[in-house]
Amino acid sequence: MEIRLEEGWKRQLTDEFGKPYFTRLAELVRLEYRNMHGHVFPPAAKIFAAFDNCPFDDTKVVIIGQDPYHGPGQANGLAFSVNPGIVIPPSLRNIFKEVSADTGAPYPADGDLTRWARQGVLLLNASLTVREHLPKSHANIGWSEFTDAAVNAINRHGKDIVFMLWGSDAIRKGQLIDRARHLVLTAPHPSPLSAGRGFFGCHHFTQANAWLKAHNKKEIIW
Repeated sequence: MEIRLEEGWKRQLTDEFGKPYFTRLAELVRLEYRNMHGHVFPPAAKIFAAFDNCPFDDTKVVIIGQDPYHGPGQANGLAFSVNPGIVIPPSLRNIFKEVSADTGAPYPADGDLTRWARQGVLLLNASLTVREHLPKSHANIGWSEFTDAAVNAINRHGKDIVFMLWGSDAIRKGQLIDRARHLVLTAPHPSPLSAGRGFFGCHHFTQANAWLKAHNKKEIIW
């Protein structure tokens, strides 16, 4: 597993690379990619794409997902995102429905959320890799410690950050966040199984922009 992080993230997370859990994690991930012959996602070069596309010093909003999409060709390293030309998955369709209902933005032509990341939205999965068709298959190999460290870094050194936590796994990560300094928005997961229980109508996207505007930050074009 090649580790090349954006410089701001490298400053924040470099200490993690020397810890025993990360040494074990890196070796396990290398073995998975070597032995599973293309059946681990995202592509190895995209494992750290969330950090590469959203520099630490530019981060304004954090959206936390569970793990990468586990179907062939779907995962691109950004939580909830797929590349142009890939069928938009159900959870992302529901996210776009809420964005449209909340902000009036038109439904986008594709599911590539790089456009959000480049505006300062960190699209971070709790686990950065997964086996094909086996959700949460890499949930207990050490990724949670690494992504906890990322959330901790933003919590400590970020200023007036918006955290959008959808579903129980993401909400648990919210225990790391100082709510006196940051805005934490929670809702059920946008999957078809739970979106109707409170994700639809949560208004997170307008709430996030209102917070950013109030703290003299540029709003996100959702």
